[in-house]
Amino acid sequence: MKSLEQIFEQFHSIATNPKDAFNRYLEEGEKVVGCVPVYTPKEIVHAMGLVPFGAWGADLELAEAKEYFPAFICSIVQSVLELGIRGEYEGMSALIVPSLCDSLKCLGQNWKYAVKDIPFIPMTYPQNRKADFGIDFTVAGYQRVIADLQEATGATFEPEKLKESIKAYNKQNALMREVDALMAQKGVMPTQRSDVYKSAQFMKVEEHSQWLQELIEVLKKQEDAQHDGKKVVTAGILADSSGLLKIFENNQIQVVADDVAAESRQYRIDAPTTDDPLRDLAVKFAEMDHCCVLYDKDKKRADLIVDMVKEKEADGVVVVLTKFCDPDEFDYVMIKRACESADIPHALIEVDRQMKEFQQAQTIMEAFAEML
Repeated sequence: MKSLEQIFEQFHSIATNPKDAFNRYLEEGEKVVGCVPVYTPKEIVHAMGLVPFGAWGADLELAEAKEYFPAFICSIVQSVLELGIRGEYEGMSALIVPSLCDSLKCLGQNWKYAVKDIPFIPMTYPQNRKADFGIDFTVAGYQRVIADLQEATGATFEPEKLKESIKAYNKQNALMREVDALMAQKGVMPTQRSDVYKSAQFMKVEEHSQWLQELIEVLKKQEDAQHDGKKVVTAGILADSSGLLKIFENNQIQVVADDVAAESRQYRIDAPTTDDPLRDLAVKFAEMDHCCVLYDKDKKRADLIVDMVKEKEADGVVVVLTKFCDPDEFDYVMIKRACESADIPHALIEVDRQMKEFQQAQTIMEAFAEML
């Protein structure tokens, strides 16, 4: 049996070197489809015999993308286009971009002109997603994606295969929820926790689930952590910067839960399993809540974060805010008020895909750790 260190090193190798995984799939003759955040229908891609591959950008200096975007736009979106222009996605069969924020809408249109050799496939979601007409609209969007994937890759779609794909992703969801609870219980470091989530973006679902099962088996044999530091819940779109996570570790801060789009938010809801798998996926999307890019007039996300803190007996909340992400910026006001009403300490850290220095974050976290 592999040791805990060996298993975490597996996740780390994929999370920090996604290009190696990308090239391996191409060398094996697989057709890879880029999946831009958030809620891209990976089940459909998987069911058509294609490899869904996360396209969340990268930490790099932007140059070419600046010709297509203003400076005041999400750096995640900019860095996706930057990688495309630089040829980092060469060999990719298509790129699916959902339309859940204005920045993503701009990315899709700019991609068509800047990266002509990789087809852009839009996934148009409704904001009024819960009513029957919203579910019907989502199904129509999936049908458009299927047709575009067929044209771009020559792959075929079969409902029975989608049923199997839904089962595979539901299994991964359950494993991710279980491993998340175990990592909090066993005191797993923030960098290792991040690797588990980030690696999922760049692996076939069956491979990642197998690794999760190995991790769960080993974690269950570990003693519960006697953590002398502080425990926090993180919130945001993306919180995978190694520089930031090392600051957490240097200040003995453990992440015990999150409301991060790239982390546990992806695995909260399972799709139902009926004889209509496309509608099952649409129902799954309809049941998604507590997210800044999904319409919610009551803003229940803030209450969810407070409940997480209480459930995990955390000491506070760290909001990792991606600069110029308007939906997350709007939600921060509600999160701040909810934390203050519940007497929960919170800290705000702004991050950017171009950040190289984290002195400000270091100062904020040192002060926050002392306050907790």
